[in-house]
Amino acid sequence: MKNILKYSLITLMGMVGMTSCKKQLDLSPASSISDANYWKTADQFDAFVAGIHTRFRSHTSSIQALGELRSDIFGTEPGSAGTFSGEATQGLERFWQQTLTLDAPGVSNFGGFYSNIVQLNLLISKLEATSVVTPTNKNYYLGVAYGMRAYYYFQLTRAWGDVVIQTDPVSAIDVSNLAKAASPADEVMALIKSDIENSLSNFGSDYSFRNSKSYWSKAATLMLKAEVYLWTAHRSGGNTDATTALNALTDIQTNIPSLSLQSTFANVFAYNNKGNSEIIFATRYLLNESSLPFASTFYPQTALLANYYDSVGNRKFNVTQDNWSGLLRAPVPVSTFRKLNDLDSRKWFSVQPAYNSPTPGVYVIVGCFVKKYEGEQNQGNRVFTNDFPIYRYADLLLLKAEAKVLLGQDPSVEINMVRARGYGANYNAGTIGYPNQAIDADPKQAILQERFFEFIFEGKRWNDLRRFGDSYVFQYTSVIPSEAYKVLWPIDRNSLTNNRALTQTPGYPAF
Repeated sequence: MKNILKYSLITLMGMVGMTSCKKQLDLSPASSISDANYWKTADQFDAFVAGIHTRFRSHTSSIQALGELRSDIFGTEPGSAGTFSGEATQGLERFWQQTLTLDAPGVSNFGGFYSNIVQLNLLISKLEATSVVTPTNKNYYLGVAYGMRAYYYFQLTRAWGDVVIQTDPVSAIDVSNLAKAASPADEVMALIKSDIENSLSNFGSDYSFRNSKSYWSKAATLMLKAEVYLWTAHRSGGNTDATTALNALTDIQTNIPSLSLQSTFANVFAYNNKGNSEIIFATRYLLNESSLPFASTFYPQTALLANYYDSVGNRKFNVTQDNWSGLLRAPVPVSTFRKLNDLDSRKWFSVQPAYNSPTPGVYVIVGCFVKKYEGEQNQGNRVFTNDFPIYRYADLLLLKAEAKVLLGQDPSVEINMVRARGYGANYNAGTIGYPNQAIDADPKQAILQERFFEFIFEGKRWNDLRRFGDSYVFQYTSVIPSEAYKVLWPIDRNSLTNNRALTQTPGYPAF
C-alpha cells in the first residue's frame, strides 16, 4: 500500500512544531484538510500567509546554528571539555571543533527548510490562480512567497552547496519512492536570483511593512538581494554584482526614510520595542505565545550560576535576578569577550562574563555566556521574548560599506554610524572612527570586525566569513586548508537514507 502525504493547513494556521528533527527530506507536507475545502476565501489565504511566517519562526534555531555556531564565537576554555559552570556541551562542541559527520551533522534534514518551501510553492500556485484575494494582497503575498523561498534556498546552498530544487506545487507524494537528486549550486543560485526578481516585481512600489515587521516585505527582499549579490561579488561577480548590491541597499534608504539606527544598542532588542525603526524583518516572540528556542542551550542553570560573580555589578549572581534557567551547552570563551572593546556598549550588552572572587572585590574571570536576549520577567520566571532580527538597519549600513569597499569607494560614513552608536558617549572620531583604528588599514578586516561586534549571537558570523572567502574561514575558525571541504556541511544519515538520489557533500565519507 502506498503511503501518501498531503500538505498541512492545520499546521500552517498555528500549530507548528520544530521541523529540524524530522526523519526525512520533507518535500511534501501532511494534513487532514483537503485541497478542495480550502482556498475559497480571502481569510483562508490570510491564515495561510500567517502560517508560513509561524513556520519560518520555527526555523530560528536552524538559522542561528547554520549562521554562527561553527564560527569563532563559541567554545570552551583552553584545556576544558565542559563549560565554566560545569555543564557538558553534549555534542555542540562538534560545531566549533569542525568534527561534524553524517551521524552528528549539527543540523539535520536541511534545517527543516523544505517543510516551508513546499508550502510557499503551494501558495504561489494558488495565488496565481485565485480571484478571491484583492490585487494588493495578492501581489504582496506573492512578493512574500518568492522572497522567502529565495531566502531558504540561499540558506541551503550556502550550507550544503548542491541541494534539491523543489518548486512545483506538490500536494501529495509517494514516500515509498522518494528520490530526487540535488541540483548544482550554480542552478540553485540562478533560482535564488530569479525568485528575488519575481518578489520585487510583485511588491512593485509597495514598501510597506506588515505585522510590525514580523512579515516578509520588499525591504527584506532587497536586503536578501544585497546579501546574495555580495556573495557572488566576492567570487566571480566582481564589480557588477557589488554594484547591484549597493543599488538594492540604496533603494531601501531612498524609499523607506523611516528606517534608522536606534539611539542605543540595547533599544534594538528590547522585548517592549518590537518593530522599531532599526528592524527590517524579525521573527516575533511574545509572552504566552512563543519564546526564543535556542535560549535553553545558551544560558546556564540558575543554581550553578549563583556560584559566580558579576564584576560590573560588584555582586554575586542570585536565583531571583539571574534566573536564566537554561542548560549551558554553547559557552562563550573569555577570548571572545576580550575581543570587544571595554568602551563599546555592545560588549557589555551582548556578553555576560562570570567571575570567581577569591577575596572581596577581587574578580577572576572564568567564562562567559550570551546576554543579548534577556527577555522579560513574568511572575518570577524569565521568558525570552526578544524578537530575533533577520535584517536590521545596521546590517544595511555595513553591507553598504562592504559593497563600497569592493568598488573602491569610501565606507567611512556607514562604518562610523554603526561605531558611533556602539560606543555612545565614549566615541572619539579621531581614535575610534574609521579609518583611525589599526584594523582599518585593511577595510575588509575592519568590516568583518565591525559585523562581529554588532551582530554577535544573531546568526551571521560564519556566513560573513564564508561570504568573504575560504581564507577568512581558515584565519578565524578551526577549519584548516587541508580540510577545506568542511566549509560546507555534511548531509545527515536519515536524509541520505530516505532520498537515495542524494550523495554526501564532497570530502565527507561517502554514504
